[in-house]
Amino acid sequence: MHSEEVASRSADSRTGNGSSPTVDAVSLAIIEQLQEDGRRPYASIGKAVGLSEAAVRQRVQKLLDQGVMQIVAVTDPLTVGFRRQAMVGINVEGDLDPVAEALTAMAECEYVVMTAGSFDLMVEIVCEDDDHLLEVINRRIRTLPGVRSTESFVYLKLKKQTYMWGTR
Repeated sequence: MHSEEVASRSADSRTGNGSSPTVDAVSLAIIEQLQEDGRRPYASIGKAVGLSEAAVRQRVQKLLDQGVMQIVAVTDPLTVGFRRQAMVGINVEGDLDPVAEALTAMAECEYVVMTAGSFDLMVEIVCEDDDHLLEVINRRIRTLPGVRSTESFVYLKLKKQTYMWGTR
């Protein structure tokens, strides 16, 4: 998506309701630039979005401070020794929050979301190997108070993984 397209959506559902920060078209364009290259210089971003380097720096810091975005290095798990990934659906009896909090504290759980549908929680797990995955599911997740059942979906091949939803 190009900055012009992003600008046309500045008055959409991203406007604040008091608890959510407002993200205008220029901030979305800055996010788009950083999604293409998280190390892109602020001066270059400024030229693309029509702001000074200092203004871009201030906006980026505000977006970071508000929790609107993060700038991180994303690795390929296979190349850094994590050969097994799985999505695990979890059904819970009672309150979901304590189980979700326990899962977020586990280093292997990269993604924890409360859902509607067949599962109460979906958790993406990244492990070194099958034994590690079994240990996490069998000894750590299934033993959490409130966990009624789990269903594991082991990744055979990851075909697409992007983080571009912030500007589409």
